[in-house]
Amino acid sequence: MDAKEILRHVDHTLLLQGATWEEIRQICDDAVKYGTASVCIPPSYVKEASEYLDGNMAVCTVIGFPNGYMTTAAKEFETKDALANGAAEIDMVINIGWLKDKKYELIEEEIRRLKAACGEKILKVIIETCLLSDDEKIKMCEIVTRAGADYIKTSTGFSKGGATFEDIELFTEHIGPKVKMKAAGGISSMEDAEKFLSLGADRLGTSRIIKLVKNESASGY
Repeated sequence: MDAKEILRHVDHTLLLQGATWEEIRQICDDAVKYGTASVCIPPSYVKEASEYLDGNMAVCTVIGFPNGYMTTAAKEFETKDALANGAAEIDMVINIGWLKDKKYELIEEEIRRLKAACGEKILKVIIETCLLSDDEKIKMCEIVTRAGADYIKTSTGFSKGGATFEDIELFTEHIGPKVKMKAAGGISSMEDAEKFLSLGADRLGTSRIIKLVKNESASGY
């Protein structure tokens, strides 16, 4: 798999708290130049980035990020606001405490409400695998499938671990046929990126792949 094909699956990401417009604009330029799937940026920059990109690149943003413990109403407002500002893709974080408490119906209803807000636009569900048992990961595969989300996503990149090959293999066994997978956090080489894709991931959330292509220091998300 060549670099161009890998880049086609990348959500080129900058979600650091101190990210400036100049930095956001640079990743937008790089995303267009290298042909990524989207740019994934903070909600506060969605309108500016959407206007700057003018339809030349999909804008993805994050909801309930990174901890996921906001109310459903707050996440729904965030989602609708982001879409109104030009977002084409939404990556939401689940309420992990609800999962630990086995409040499965609340999680499913929240995902359904956000997917209803998204309509035909893409909803990805971040489950933060590093905080979950395998049984909890499997349960989330079932919930995401039932709720009608477009993707299940491994990680925020802001907790104690990111995507693993084992998580993608586990997802593959338990998601429904209409659910795609996004591996995110800690993808540090082209070889790792290629392996995630070969295991069935459709998207890669990373800031490093374009840096590697540009022969820059590949630190960060």
